[in-house]
This record gives sequence, C-alpha cells and structure tokens, in this order.
Amino acid sequence: MRNNRSGQSKPKSPTRSIKPSNPEEMRLNRFLAESGVASRRGADDMITEGLVTVNGKKVYELGIKVNLKDDRVVVNGKPVTPDKRKLYILFNKPKGVMTTMEDPEGRPCIAEYFTKLESRVYPVGRLDYDSEGLLLMTNDGEFAQRVTHPKHEVFKTYLVKVDGQPTEEHLRKLRTGVTIIGGRVAAREVERLRGTASDKYDWFKIVIGEGKNRQIRRMFEKIGFDVMKLQRIAIGKLKMGGLARGEWAMLSEEEVEKIFAADAESFEGRNRPQPRMDGTLPPKKRSFKNADRDGRRPKSAKALARDESSRRGIKTSKPSGLKQVSGRPQAASRRTSK
Repeated sequence: MRNNRSGQSKPKSPTRSIKPSNPEEMRLNRFLAESGVASRRGADDMITEGLVTVNGKKVYELGIKVNLKDDRVVVNGKPVTPDKRKLYILFNKPKGVMTTMEDPEGRPCIAEYFTKLESRVYPVGRLDYDSEGLLLMTNDGEFAQRVTHPKHEVFKTYLVKVDGQPTEEHLRKLRTGVTIIGGRVAAREVERLRGTASDKYDWFKIVIGEGKNRQIRRMFEKIGFDVMKLQRIAIGKLKMGGLARGEWAMLSEEEVEKIFAADAESFEGRNRPQPRMDGTLPPKKRSFKNADRDGRRPKSAKALARDESSRRGIKTSKPSGLKQVSGRPQAASRRTSK
C-alpha cells in the first residue's frame, strides 16, 4: 500500500454497486394487497399460515418478491391476478356482522353483502361484532395502509352510549390518555351530547386516531363504564350520510379525499376551555390583536392622539357644529337671515 505523501492524491475508496430495482418485481404482500386479496397485514398472515404458493411451492418468508410476468401466485387454491380497477366503497355495517370475508364459526360476515361485486374487496380496518356504522371496503392495498396506519393520523368519529354517567373528571382522563391492551391511547376529542342523558346512561361523541382492537370499549372500561352501543359515523370528513344499514355505495375521488382531511367539526372543542371539576366553564378570555398585557382591546390611533394631547394640555380640533364656551362644547347658535 502506498503512503499518502504530499503531492499524491488519496486513493479512492471503492464504491458499492447498487443493483437497480426491477420494475417487474414486487413484494409478495404488496402484490396480494394490490390484487384485492387482503391488506398488507392480512397478506402477511396468509403467508405465515402457509396459504400462499408461488410457482407451486408454499412460501412462509415475509418480504419475498415475485415476478409480475413469470411467477404464478395461488391463495387457497385460487390463482391471483392483479385487479387494475381500484374500488373504494362506503358500507354501513350492521350490528351482529363479522368484519371478515369468512368465519369458521358460521357467523354472518360482510362478504355476504358483496356477492354480486365482480372484483374482490376487503375491509379497511374493522368494526367489532357488536359495533355498527361506517366501514370502508377496497381492493387497493396502498389506500388501506394509508387509512389504517397510525402515522397518517386518519381520525375516526364515533357515537357512544355508556352505562352510567361519566363525570368531567372521567372525560379528562380519556383526553389525557389511559393504558389499555396494546398501549396507551387518548381521545382526540370527547364531548357529551346534550339532551340524550338519563339516570341510567349517557351519550358521547368521541374522536380517536389509533384504531386499536376494541379501543373505545376498553377506554370506557378503564374509567369504569360499559359501552352499550357504538356507532362509527365518520372517517376524516367522510360521513355516513343517508346510507341505511347493510347498504353500500361507491366513492368518488372527491369523497376519497375527504377521508384524509381532518374534520374541523370533530375538533371544534380542542381549543375550547376545559370544564372545571364541578362541570362549569371558566370565564371566557377576550383576545385582541396587539392587545395590552391585561388583554384589553387596543386603542385606535385617534384615541391615542387624544390621550397624548390631554396629557400635554393641547386642545384638539372641535367637531363641526360645536363652539367652545367656558371650556365646554355647546351647540352653535343658528343664524337666521333677515
């Protein structure tokens, strides 16, 4: 090896050759998701359970890539071909229906509502058996990943009926966060619905961003209350509208974009003063642009000029129609022509 002496250039470090990605190859779980078989997470479960074969051989390795032209992928004995048309569906899931395409115990599944649909679709996230409301269906794996992954913070809004009457202290705990199975979670917003309470139950609107398994039920259980009814009414700004239970409708591009927009109505209370322990609200603070330290409305330029003139003893101009008499303005006498 040569010594690095003056006048000699340093030897160049060898550069690693980066193998260009093959556009004809794709990870197996992504291929299954884009083909409408399942979400990426669901595809991973299928692979680990040995339900997927590539060119006649079962694969268990997550991250394996397939050639889109040459490889033959089969799931549960059915060949998989990519579905070019992307579908986005709004479904009003009834209570007592599983959010799965099939159930080993023979319970009703959401697949029964899409038997006449030519393309295969699957649910984006899930609603548990006893819950109802807005559920998205798609064959677009990237879309499903974007909606369900916590880093994207797609907010879901629910109506909740609970057994009992939680106090404002209970609601404060939901806002600040509680620990449930799966980690610590917090409600982005929770408010009591007016005119719905009784001696035995109460209704709330709650907004969350995580979407863990049975999250809302476990959050209320953590503060000592059971959920009697749970209905999802919005995802982002996309709302159920007049869709009846068990019905579904195709979404337009504009409606899909609403999913990823934060619902301003759901967060109208985020900057609202929090109630005291007795349920009353603190007095409102008025804020003005360029306010003084006490929060009072700033004076106008004319008012400041009058104050400065008064401080210096300078007379200001008299309003029209007034004359100065003994230091007090009086109405000027009206002249009459003879």
